[in-house]
Amino acid sequence: MEFIAQLLEEPLLLLFTILFLGSWIGQTKLKGLSLGSAGVLLVAMVFGHYGYLVSPIIQNFGLSLFIVAIGLQAGPRFFRMIRTSGVVFGFISLIIVLSAAITTIIVSKVFDLSEALSIGLMTGALTSTPGLAAALQSTNDPLASVGYGIAYPFGVLAVVLFVQLLPKLLKVDLMDDLQRKNNPTRNEESPEVTTIEVANPSIHKWTLKELKFSKGNSIVISRVIRGSRNIIALSDTVLLKGDRLVTVGTRSELDKFTKHVGIEVPTNLQNVDHIKIRRLVVDSDEVIGKNIKELQLRRNFGVTVTRIERGGIEFSQNARMRLERGDVLTIVSSEDRLNEVEKLFTRKTLAVTNIHIFSLSIILLMGILLGLLPIPLPGLGTVTLGVAGGPLFVSLIIGHFGKLGPIKARYYQPSNQVIRDIGLVLFLAGAGTTAGQGIIDVVKTEGLRLVFGGALITIIPIIVGYVLARKWFHLSVIHSLGSLCGGMTSTPGLGAVNQLVDSEDPAIAYAAAYPFALILVAVVSQILVFFL
Repeated sequence: MEFIAQLLEEPLLLLFTILFLGSWIGQTKLKGLSLGSAGVLLVAMVFGHYGYLVSPIIQNFGLSLFIVAIGLQAGPRFFRMIRTSGVVFGFISLIIVLSAAITTIIVSKVFDLSEALSIGLMTGALTSTPGLAAALQSTNDPLASVGYGIAYPFGVLAVVLFVQLLPKLLKVDLMDDLQRKNNPTRNEESPEVTTIEVANPSIHKWTLKELKFSKGNSIVISRVIRGSRNIIALSDTVLLKGDRLVTVGTRSELDKFTKHVGIEVPTNLQNVDHIKIRRLVVDSDEVIGKNIKELQLRRNFGVTVTRIERGGIEFSQNARMRLERGDVLTIVSSEDRLNEVEKLFTRKTLAVTNIHIFSLSIILLMGILLGLLPIPLPGLGTVTLGVAGGPLFVSLIIGHFGKLGPIKARYYQPSNQVIRDIGLVLFLAGAGTTAGQGIIDVVKTEGLRLVFGGALITIIPIIVGYVLARKWFHLSVIHSLGSLCGGMTSTPGLGAVNQLVDSEDPAIAYAAAYPFALILVAVVSQILVFFL
């Protein structure tokens, strides 16, 4: 035993022993359930109890890697979701944190706990390191760290077990539920195809570009029928009175456009000669994350995208909508041009990975520097975003654009998953050994009331947050669980949700809720001093 103990003094041997045992336990299933990545956390806590410690540098490095992978994964859809439903996720985070704060006040009064210990319990229950930093700053009492260490393990395990058990208890098909629910990123009004005859003399001899569609209008003219001729609609196509415009858009937009241009006439697509309609599936990594405007399909290929279908829902064409794998595009052009553009959207022979180390290093560097900057809160001092919040914000922005100067951030999904999984287990190994140190002694000294109080501060916000997301905002189970993990600032919880479905939706919901929770926990940790 002494020989083994000496071997484990070697930092790398300790780390990989924890990863080996933790992943082995994590993949072991009992009645269909498994701990997954939380197995690493559990094993690390045992090692931490016996005095072993994984370097905080490894822990922070792993957390930064995991968060960057989440940000790059969620970036292409994050800002669209924020524009359409950011208030929803902000409100969910607010209610989760407030319910945790109220529960903390009750627990503190019932169990007669000091303010530092109570606030520490809350930050541990919400697994928020920035919150702990704010608690230490506001209370100036190291007991906050003790409370954090007691509540943190249950805070992690409770969220992981909740997101794994709930779908099984509900017996719900997660992907089917995701498609049926009113997804906050989807548009319910499907586009229609109609033909409009140019009757307005004022637009005779105008080009399509001169029509000047209003901002946000998704009207698309796919072709111009002039007599027996069919002309592909390009921006410099000249319109003549009597031309018939084959137009795609939502009914409300089509009605407005018809009043401006002329009159609606019967649509007879059988009269089309060389013009063809084809539906193409987006499957190439070269176009995923880009929008139609960036691809310049009309200029480069002479084709027009009229509709975009995602998850069974049709959208009117939107030049700024970023493409995702599996999107179905309805494209109009001649057959030879359609054959050419189809190659663009077809999956190429994939490399195993395409991680760009130079870009990844810059993203991490900028993110960590941002995380170190103090953010002043009037009357409360300052907080920092830390090694989680800073990299998240930077990676979300760069992930949204895909490429900024020399920085490339559009990785193949397997590449992104490698970064994410390695980062998560490194973080859990460090967090587990830190949480496990001295926890038994504290429990013996302070009693099980602390463990029970910390459990309440974890469980009540979980239930409140999920019910709010599911019953009030009618989110899908996946978006509810993702936003719950974000509101609880639970990185391991998100790792567990990601194992349930092959989709980026959990990460998007998490990334939408997490920034609100990150700031709210830090603020509430300092305000609670006045109520305890």
